[in-house]
Amino acid sequence: MTEPRTAAPAQGAHIDRADAAGTALGPSFDLAAPPAAPAPAPAPAVRLEGVGKRFGQGPLVLDGVTLDVAPGEFVCLIGASGCGKSTILGLIAGLDRPTAGTISTPGEGSALMFQESALMPWLTASRNVELALRLRGVGRAERRARAIELLDVVNLADAADKRPHELSGGMRQRVALARALAQDRPVLLMDEPFAALDAITRDLLHEELERVWRATGRTVVFVTHNVREAVRLGQRVVLLSSRPGRVAGEWRVKQTSGRRIESPEVSALSVEITEHLRREIRRNAA
Repeated sequence: MTEPRTAAPAQGAHIDRADAAGTALGPSFDLAAPPAAPAPAPAPAVRLEGVGKRFGQGPLVLDGVTLDVAPGEFVCLIGASGCGKSTILGLIAGLDRPTAGTISTPGEGSALMFQESALMPWLTASRNVELALRLRGVGRAERRARAIELLDVVNLADAADKRPHELSGGMRQRVALARALAQDRPVLLMDEPFAALDAITRDLLHEELERVWRATGRTVVFVTHNVREAVRLGQRVVLLSSRPGRVAGEWRVKQTSGRRIESPEVSALSVEITEHLRREIRRNAA
């Protein structure tokens, strides 16, 4: 025989207690609504699963690299020369295919920025940016205005009519960044873009890049040899072992706003990561 059911109290309802004789004992507690389930994590913007790479019959460059990069995340890759950092960027960009494993990226693709600005020397700054817009099919009437807007994003609108030889190295890299943004891709890949610049210019461009990243929400994968630069810029620093490249360590940066290259927290984490990097280099040398 089925027992009769009593209606459950509504969520958030007030509950009164009573003893066995039915004497009221007074209020006990409010039945709170159950906590909402946490929202599922968004799918990675970039995912590498077991990625390996060998060029022809040469030695293995990458071996079993697995890495997820969340949408809007700023990840820095560091490691000794030849560990496959730039190879990973090329694979993400679709310039080459992995020998093993899989790579998932947004359908819109990614923009790649190199150490050299690679600007067309006969074109002005704005025309260099317009070139990327033209390749996207943006109409002539829109291109000029949009190019000026993008140069303004990198604080170079007043240099729109100057040619590359009239610009400093740092200014040329800012034009290259504006051109990369003009491609309007969700992922920005940067291969040691500030390596050839002096320390003061590099520090200024760190501030510019951080500001642009926060304003645009791009996912950034940034390759550098400079550990301090990685800690200054990244939300996460990923260390690759010497060839073949494997993920040898990861560090999350707790405080990402207000950082400077000389900040004590940047210095402390840089020392820790550098020690791990040295161990990797010594292991490979042995």
